[in-house]
Amino acid sequence: MTRVRAPYMEWAKGRPRPAIDLAGSNLAPCALDDLPGAREALDLAGESPEGYAPLVAAIAERHGVAPDRVATAGGCSGANFFACAALLEPGDEVLCERPFYDPIPAAARLVGASVRWFERRVENGWQIDPETIAGALTARTRVVLLSNPHNPSGVVTASERLRAIGADAERRGIAVLVDEVYRDVVLEDRPAPAATLSDAFVSTSSLTKSYGLASLRCGWAIASPEIARRIRRVRDLVDVWAPIPSDRLSTLAFRHLDALAERAAAIVRANRAAAAGFFAAHPELEVVPPTATLAFPRHRGVADATPFVDRLFAETGIAVAPGHFFGAPAHFRIALGAAPEIVAKGLEGIGRFLESGRA
Repeated sequence: MTRVRAPYMEWAKGRPRPAIDLAGSNLAPCALDDLPGAREALDLAGESPEGYAPLVAAIAERHGVAPDRVATAGGCSGANFFACAALLEPGDEVLCERPFYDPIPAAARLVGASVRWFERRVENGWQIDPETIAGALTARTRVVLLSNPHNPSGVVTASERLRAIGADAERRGIAVLVDEVYRDVVLEDRPAPAATLSDAFVSTSSLTKSYGLASLRCGWAIASPEIARRIRRVRDLVDVWAPIPSDRLSTLAFRHLDALAERAAAIVRANRAAAAGFFAAHPELEVVPPTATLAFPRHRGVADATPFVDRLFAETGIAVAPGHFFGAPAHFRIALGAAPEIVAKGLEGIGRFLESGRA
């Protein structure tokens, strides 16, 4: 059996601890007291035969779908894996965007699928072209793999483009898996969940990237009732029963999600303003302005950003993610979800490093 790896995740888990971390992509974490009633909600009792029922109901209500269209999972990555396992057989083919978030195509490879690529191009603002996707499909393609907002660039694909992709996929009998884990930190023109546009779509997400609740590992997939049922059957083979204390706290989080969203929006606005000022002051960095909490710049004229990333960390203690992990080595990813004082300090440090000539 071929050994499947996710090199970015190996790097992210094993890298030295930075003084300022702009490589990790989570929103600044909540404390327990940020979730009113959390201490009282902790309880080991409960049942989760098809997902913890109150949590399934809360996810369904939040997204305007019926509960039978929701399948829960351990984080968004868990939902992506369960969905790939439910949709694919060994020998099938998936079509994946590039640049990419590597655990997504790795999940498809793990269940025996082969991966083909279509290119998101910086010259086109990293946008998806439905005709490019249609032209790259083959008779063996069973699933298209996307992220929206795009990881690593943070660029949003509008619902109109997704509808065109979904309509074509539905005609061909192909599923479209859309990782939407950053969708809720889009403050303007937020796209609808893809799964509400067409039954061709499977939407995955979690409470991690948009709400600072990574430790709860609350993830989900929204799909047609049949695909959601198949995803639940895959979970039967992996962990069978959701962790009740986590699901109780996640259900509580949904009751307070508007307040948590306001907290996230304040962080995003502050960091987006800091990033705009940083990039305006450094035109040598070419970047498509991000809508979410990620930016994916490149240093003009540099083919591989890895030496820059390594020197930046070695000399300043500031961590950003090298683009080669995402299939775009000329770029590097800056995460903009940390506390505003951390992001501001990190961007200032990167600016000083660029101005020093050592970059």
